Amino acid sequence: MSGDTWRDSLRINRRNMLARSSVGFGLTALTGLIAKHQPDLCAGENKGAIHASRRLPARGKSVIFCFMSGGVSAVDTFDPKPRLKIDHGKPMPVPVKPTMFNANGNIMASPWEFKNYGECGLPVSDLFPHIAQCADDLAVVRSMTSIANEHAQGNYFIHTGFSLAGYPSAGAWVNYGLGSENENLPGYVVLASGGSPLGGIGIYGNGFLPAVHQASLIDPSQTEPLNNISPRENSDRQRKRLKFVEQLDRQQLPKFDHSEQIESAIRNYETAFRMQTAVPALVDLTEETESTRRLYGLDSPVKETAAYGQQCLLARRLVERGVRFVELTCLPRPADLGQIGNPWDQHGGLKTGHAEMAQQVDQPIAGLIRDLKQRGLFDETLIVWAGEFGRTPFAQGSDGRDHNPFGFTVWLAGGGIKGGTAYGATDELGYHAVENVTTVYDLWATVLHQLGVNHEALTYRFGGRDFRLTDVHGNVIRDILA
Repeated sequence: MSGDTWRDSLRINRRNMLARSSVGFGLTALTGLIAKHQPDLCAGENKGAIHASRRLPARGKSVIFCFMSGGVSAVDTFDPKPRLKIDHGKPMPVPVKPTMFNANGNIMASPWEFKNYGECGLPVSDLFPHIAQCADDLAVVRSMTSIANEHAQGNYFIHTGFSLAGYPSAGAWVNYGLGSENENLPGYVVLASGGSPLGGIGIYGNGFLPAVHQASLIDPSQTEPLNNISPRENSDRQRKRLKFVEQLDRQQLPKFDHSEQIESAIRNYETAFRMQTAVPALVDLTEETESTRRLYGLDSPVKETAAYGQQCLLARRLVERGVRFVELTCLPRPADLGQIGNPWDQHGGLKTGHAEMAQQVDQPIAGLIRDLKQRGLFDETLIVWAGEFGRTPFAQGSDGRDHNPFGFTVWLAGGGIKGGTAYGATDELGYHAVENVTTVYDLWATVLHQLGVNHEALTYRFGGRDFRLTDVHGNVIRDILA
């Protein structure tokens, strides 16, 4: 093939261009110009897979997922069980299912007292004195269940609806369904100063969805919060280089049937370029007042509290900027007793371990709720607080608790949720969910509903099947909706 013939083969006329770019992301640059000057004509990826005409009435715009990795004990936090104190030290009166380590002891009373808070009288343990003051804002679901009894599988299940790797995370689904409201930031961000829970960063992945929907991990504890994002050369020169790479990639698109992988790479390069300016401004907290910093606990002498407070404050700044889904990560305990990735996991030393973890997250999360309310963002921001499973009402060894997926507690707040609500119940020992039993599928069906998305309509065809976050399950928990 001569040089001229080869060059001619790369040229396309207007008709061919429209034909070739009619699926997928199309010409990102052209879409960007149209979106800027005539946004109503833009039907690009930023608008999401669920078209506005198919959306439900939305109560929320964004999600902040406070993931308590390791498994929080419900009977020590938001689900009081007086019988545990009465029968402390006695054998379990019901059959005990296999646990993670099967070193099961007798019934163990909670080391903490419960008090009723707010006008609703919601009981909260002494572990959370700050969150307790927000009782009238919380919808506590005491009947959550999981299919997984091991950390990695549990982490994948609560994030993706599947207990194995390879499926999209809830944040990826939300971003895919609704698109981003900020062209300079990704729609799904994980604040990763706590590291990855067991199972690794795959729990934040896009799975089979286009790669633009995977999480961007920002570590605010680092000098460079997001790898390879800080500007390193003249912006004009970098823009020209990026444009050249984009042209080369687009030349390859017809050869690979307009591959989503190539299209996603093009878009990710563009987003990364814009993030070079947006991320440094995002993590610069100097404009925040001292009172705001104190509200989140940034002045705490406990470095883990201050670090988690920084995550909560950044979460507020992200949803202010239109980011759809933000996940926070728990930091290892101060003593770092081998619990990196699952710091709520106290098979022994429950009293010390849970107290340290509650001190880490209590003030920052309560500060987040108050700050969102002060700024008029609470009603459009849905906060989800959950671990991958709960813990047993009986002891492991002398002073720990093993994993319990049969009945545990999560709570939601904001985004059209009915505050001051307790939904569902476990048995009198806090072992099994027995009333209004709920699943992870129900949790995400409810979250999507509050964002204006029918969870059954948010699908993606892969391997000959239409997949969704809630698989073939899930019901909206309507009793906790305002």
